[in-house]
Amino acid sequence: MPLNDILTVFPLAFVVIAAVVGLLVGSFLNVVIWRLPKMLEREWRLQAHDILGLPEDTPLPTYNLLLPHSQCPHCSHRIRAWENIPVLSYAFLRGRCSSCKTPISKRYPLTELACGLLSAFIAWHFGFGWPACMVLVLTWGLLAMSLIDAEHQLLPDVLVLPLMWLGLIINSFGLFAPLQEALWGAIAGYTALWSVFWLFKLVTGKDGMGHGDFKLLAMFGAWGGWQILPLTLLLSSLVGAVIGVIWLRMRNAQTSTPIPFGPYLAIAGWIALLWGGQITDFYWQFVGLK
Repeated sequence: MPLNDILTVFPLAFVVIAAVVGLLVGSFLNVVIWRLPKMLEREWRLQAHDILGLPEDTPLPTYNLLLPHSQCPHCSHRIRAWENIPVLSYAFLRGRCSSCKTPISKRYPLTELACGLLSAFIAWHFGFGWPACMVLVLTWGLLAMSLIDAEHQLLPDVLVLPLMWLGLIINSFGLFAPLQEALWGAIAGYTALWSVFWLFKLVTGKDGMGHGDFKLLAMFGAWGGWQILPLTLLLSSLVGAVIGVIWLRMRNAQTSTPIPFGPYLAIAGWIALLWGGQITDFYWQFVGLK
């Protein structure tokens, strides 16, 4: 029996495979989350160097998602294969570097575990097929960009824009929405937050959000069509308000402290894509209009 038939007949097998793949992808996402901002910073510095016409510096060593090999940031101990098994290696090493015994950030196993659990859920929710495979890719991208934005207040175009184009491409086959609705969803998503940004800037003279948020909402419009945008904005605002207040109080920060909006937008858009229709129907029934 072909593998695709096995995964269709035995959905639990697909869930297990998705969970294992998700754990492995989560390990790679840790590399992306750590290295991509540094790679972008190096690229920006080189571009600024060229624009200013400064003399050439000594060429920097290769630094990308593959090279140099993973190593401890404290003692430069090279991470061996058995030390890089998702979640298990962290538990076996008791959360410390095998060489210098410096504690390893809990973010690494938590990212791997989150990626594995989310992947298993997507497989269970959709079952084997193209929708599940595409939403898996979307979920992995959202997890990476959310953690990058939370730490660096940056939504990299190299993650957001390919996912936006992917949404338009798959909806040319009507996978989640008709192409016309997906196209106008991308336009409306970008325009909505772009308008809010400039209105806030004209009133206060300050930037209220980053430009990456425009593109992220446009990406969700490209995936789910314009219909999911109101729910996405509502949910992201509610989640952002609640978590933002808690975050400020925990850190004793001032209300002027910048708070990344990308993670809240990612969570809200992901929920709207999966359950937007059911949530909207429930609301209309609750208010007695359906």
